[in-house]
Amino acid sequence: MNNRLCVPLIVGASTIVLWANPVSAQSADADNSDIDNITVVGTRQAYQGEFDLFETPQAELKIDAETLRNAGSIDLVQALDLSASVARQNNFGGLWNSFAIRGFVGDENLPSNYLVNGFNAGRGFGGSRDLSGIESVEVLKGPRAALFGRGEPGGTVNLVTKRPTFDTAGEFRVSAGSFSTYRADFDYTAPLSDAVAIRLVGAYEDAESFRDTVETEKLAFSPSLAWRISNESQLIYEMEYSAQETPFDRGVIGIDDQLGRIPESRFLGEPSYGPIDTDVLGHQLEYQHELSDDWSALVGFNYRDTSLDGLASENGFGAPDIDGNFGRFSRDRDYDATYQVFRAELSGSFYVGGIEHRIIAGVDVDEFENDQIAFRDRTTDQSINIFNPVYGNSPVSGLELAPQIDRVETQESVGFFVQDQISLTEKFDIRLGARFDDYEQRLNNRLSDSTSRYSKSQVSPQVGVVYKATDTLSIYAAYGENFRPLSGATDENGLEPNIAESTEIGVKFALNDGALVGTFPIFDLEHSNIATFDADFNPTAVGKAASQGFEFDLTGNVTDTLSMWLSYAYVDAETKNDYTDFISFAFIPAGSDLLNVPENQLSLQLAQQTQLAGKELTLIGGLIYVDDRSGEFGDPTFRLPSYTTVRVAASYDFSESLGLTAEVHNLFDEEYYTNSYAEVWVQPGTPRSYRVSANIRF
Repeated sequence: MNNRLCVPLIVGASTIVLWANPVSAQSADADNSDIDNITVVGTRQAYQGEFDLFETPQAELKIDAETLRNAGSIDLVQALDLSASVARQNNFGGLWNSFAIRGFVGDENLPSNYLVNGFNAGRGFGGSRDLSGIESVEVLKGPRAALFGRGEPGGTVNLVTKRPTFDTAGEFRVSAGSFSTYRADFDYTAPLSDAVAIRLVGAYEDAESFRDTVETEKLAFSPSLAWRISNESQLIYEMEYSAQETPFDRGVIGIDDQLGRIPESRFLGEPSYGPIDTDVLGHQLEYQHELSDDWSALVGFNYRDTSLDGLASENGFGAPDIDGNFGRFSRDRDYDATYQVFRAELSGSFYVGGIEHRIIAGVDVDEFENDQIAFRDRTTDQSINIFNPVYGNSPVSGLELAPQIDRVETQESVGFFVQDQISLTEKFDIRLGARFDDYEQRLNNRLSDSTSRYSKSQVSPQVGVVYKATDTLSIYAAYGENFRPLSGATDENGLEPNIAESTEIGVKFALNDGALVGTFPIFDLEHSNIATFDADFNPTAVGKAASQGFEFDLTGNVTDTLSMWLSYAYVDAETKNDYTDFISFAFIPAGSDLLNVPENQLSLQLAQQTQLAGKELTLIGGLIYVDDRSGEFGDPTFRLPSYTTVRVAASYDFSESLGLTAEVHNLFDEEYYTNSYAEVWVQPGTPRSYRVSANIRF
């Protein structure tokens, strides 16, 4: 482990030692039940209010800690595979999270945005999100701008973090797996006093890969503190620290629209360049106060600083010659981003004329600064033979790097939002909401010594109705809008923001005395103001796309010992007019399939609990099916093939404090490809792999 990663780990370990002593006297009588089942009493998710599943007029899917563990998910990519509504997108050489919900993705030049406890936190360059500090993952489908503000057009992902409890519990988990993968996780929570509790969560991973020469190292540390000021007030502080070292890996290439001509393991970059460093340091502070039995207030602040830095050799866009010689180019990046947001929210209920109103209202102010510097060399011969690669022919000292990008963009926004859910009868609710945003973009292009500004006010409405036929059946319909500023596209004339409009109707139901819960929505989304070029290659926003389909989610307990997770989605997503893509410069005809979006996708997982020698044994089986899909935007001939991967696992508790888990991923060693950006940037999936984990609970 290098010094840069050692320092925060030592600090974290020291913190555990210093804080352990004050709570040791209380630990003896503490409940040492599974730490995943402990929650902080009295906290709630911001922006969401107090609504149960059957009175919410939108589809949502919550992936809890048990499901994540049964699936072996340790990062956000694996967690989102459990939702069939989410499709993997270009992951920028493995350096960030990118996904489409209901067919629509955000900015291809930035990671997909996601929320953490309601805060926008996905913006920036912090690497792929580790789940060590995450309690659950929520997939909030359909536009959510009426409450959350600007975001991804097809839906929103919200990560719920592990927060302190006033019980003492801890877990230490170590695992080893294929490709020399080693990982350690720790999670410890305890009260320091009757009013203050802490939680220390972290992970360290060192791994090689099925990809030749590719090795990664990452460290995550997420301490938090809860202060119960009074019976009505609570203050929570959370820190996020992450450091990752990951080689930039554009994947394999197709030849004449065919994949599999070179092994999935073939790395076409330059190992001597070393890894790309990505770092995160974030702080989140929330104060919640119960004003009365019916009203509460929440005030929060979030600050997140991320960076991405390093030199990479990338697959070129030309085809290899007949002998297999393939062109590459080099790029050196220095990206930094800061995101900060303040919010204040009031929620509660009141009656007018015997009709109940449940209100969420508030204001938030945010600023996102994106500073990018990049140098590129396309003149030096950096070719590699894809059939017989020889590394080291592109030494750093021989490159002729020239400035490519040197700019800083700032987006500032002030938003006001209100939502009112009106219970006209005991069975019939109407939800009305709207958000007003006033935002400004400033782009300082230091390379051309030019500055431009663009400002816009935007109203995002929502309306929904819910009819609760019974306690276990409701029917709903909803309409909502979403907007997203076009990052990097600011000019003096300005570009209108992306607009998404969504209509959906659905049914929510419960079976097996409420132990099994299902949702069946039908949706229609329209996406407009997509960034394009006009005939003179000036930026404009006239692109349009649409997505229609349906989903079926069924999760919970089939019996007392058998749990099921089933998620299926049918998505038909395509462009609606001819335009020139703003990213690839390719001409996109109307009716083109959207990139990396399968029509059919399925995730299924079963977990059976039984007994072996009087101890608990859990047997787990799951599969993921992904339909064939477009592999290069605007090219109908290059498609990624469909695939099915199967996972099996077994978890055995030797005692209350010791457990062992064995897993096999991709049981049948399926050859598959998860996403691409073009025929020369295709990410292969991991072949059959194994992992064994031991966890100690205390």
